[in-house]
Amino acid sequence: MNSKWEMDSDRKLIFFKCTKWQFEDTLDPINCPFHYFCDSLYAGDYPQIIDVLVFFFVTVSYLTTLIAVLREIISRGRRRREDDNDGVDDKAKRYLLPSGPISLPLILLILAKGQRINTLFPISVFGPAILQLVQLSVLIFKNNIEKEASFVFFEASTISGLLHASLYLDAVILPYYTGFDALVTSTFSGVCKSCICRKEPLILGGTIVAYRGWSSTTFLVVGVLCLRIICKLCREEAKRKKVVVIKNAVEGLGWIVLIRDSVYLAVMSPVEEPVLFRVFVFGSVFMLICVYVITQVCCLVSRRQSNKTTNT
Repeated sequence: MNSKWEMDSDRKLIFFKCTKWQFEDTLDPINCPFHYFCDSLYAGDYPQIIDVLVFFFVTVSYLTTLIAVLREIISRGRRRREDDNDGVDDKAKRYLLPSGPISLPLILLILAKGQRINTLFPISVFGPAILQLVQLSVLIFKNNIEKEASFVFFEASTISGLLHASLYLDAVILPYYTGFDALVTSTFSGVCKSCICRKEPLILGGTIVAYRGWSSTTFLVVGVLCLRIICKLCREEAKRKKVVVIKNAVEGLGWIVLIRDSVYLAVMSPVEEPVLFRVFVFGSVFMLICVYVITQVCCLVSRRQSNKTTNT
């Protein structure tokens, strides 16, 4: 790995924020078969107050999700009550969660402008944790809207928001991963500040970090939402049961890949920010996933045991 770039913040910024790497002919095909330089200009970082506001918003979203998960766990441990309080609580969850109609547009705005949010809470590093928080809230909380048209509209808007969030995140992290790969696996040619020599072609997104926002995780979560819509619109009981079985299988796969992504990001993210802070951010999301999954497994086991005792 090059040691010079660690002391040169300007060069580091050029590499991490470059959106267009230009390949040019080389005069040394043996030692420098692939010569690249950055052919884009960075508009600059937003003020630090923007990062502070984003960090505060993400923290509040996480705490809201955590409280909602704990309340969901406690309520499932008790008998379900059908009263007005459930409707109020459902509306509160629907609007306050990261996948709700208030938080999700703000998250889309953060990810869309994430290239310039780069001082205290860089979105290029911690953006995947924000997307995971949205995916997590989608999988955990189901909408109990009675009207079919309202239900379909709400779920369809969530699907659109989730897909846009994935695209916006990739627009931020792919240049970052590409620049990280260029720094780690290249040598400086000395022709210009961003000029590098490589033995292999430079690939968009690099080859060091494999995480992508537009991935199987996003499509599985979107698949769950689509199956929820089909299940809601399905009027025949037999067809509805089949859709529920498929939905549960896709949802289970979604949890598996979400756990895989959390562990992978905590271990394999590029080391730009302090390691402990990075592990804390992704570990917090992973802890939330584990709390919910373990609780669900325990509830399933206890339910089966109670069914066995009642049958005997």
